[in-house]
Amino acid sequence: MMNKKAFGVLATLFFTIISIVFVSPIFIVLINSFKAKTYINYETFKLPSADSYIGLDNYKTAITQYDFVKAVGWTVFITVFSVAVILLFCSMTAWYITRVVNAITKTIYLLCVFSMVIPFQMVMFTLAGTADSLHLNTPWGIIIVYLGFGAGLAVFMFSGFVKSIPTEVEEAALIDGCSPIQNFFLVVIPMMKPTFISVGILEAMWIWNDFLLPYLVLDIKEFKTISIVIQYMKGSYGRVDMGAIMACLIMAIIPVVVFYLSAQKYIIRGVAAGAVKG
Repeated sequence: MMNKKAFGVLATLFFTIISIVFVSPIFIVLINSFKAKTYINYETFKLPSADSYIGLDNYKTAITQYDFVKAVGWTVFITVFSVAVILLFCSMTAWYITRVVNAITKTIYLLCVFSMVIPFQMVMFTLAGTADSLHLNTPWGIIIVYLGFGAGLAVFMFSGFVKSIPTEVEEAALIDGCSPIQNFFLVVIPMMKPTFISVGILEAMWIWNDFLLPYLVLDIKEFKTISIVIQYMKGSYGRVDMGAIMACLIMAIIPVVVFYLSAQKYIIRGVAAGAVKG
């Protein structure tokens, strides 16, 4: 009994230390976002003092001088619509290939799973050329690109969950007069809510923080996401506005953290249903 109690205390202490290690970089960025640029380099780990504290000046600089608000708008647009398209099309694909079992659907499933293990660096140059030739270098065109890259994980998780849904439920709906489309939207989707939220969170966090894909695909002279704006804060001759960068990082982190915390109770449930039962 004492051994179990001691193990519990040690485990709690260990994971508390790990949590502090993971959270500490965010705290360091936060305190430095309120400091003058000079003090960020020399007093990185110190709290703002009377000399270093400049209030919200870094946030004002990020918003006014670096067009951060426009970047937030494009990032929100790309993230919201990309996630919506991924959830809709991948859930329908997963439902179809799970219920209609033949050589074609098995091949589609294996291709989706295989796509998760291919490094992005292997296809990024070909992708950039293809996206440019097909005029996908816009915020609405890159949604299609994100659909392709996000389909692997989404189809895998949705397929696992659909396998756990009794077919009798769908057969009863068909007997009551539902068409296959009505069956999917009125019967299947409500039961897939936990997996929908889990996949949505994972895909949203990836797309919101992504730098390489927008940088390669988008016409960055006209369309910049948050990550690209932060990269462009490094000026000529190595000059870096660290204060504005810290402020931008905090403003970029807050939305995705709030989104994650508001829906975190569905994550484990959805991941377990989509990846274990299948």
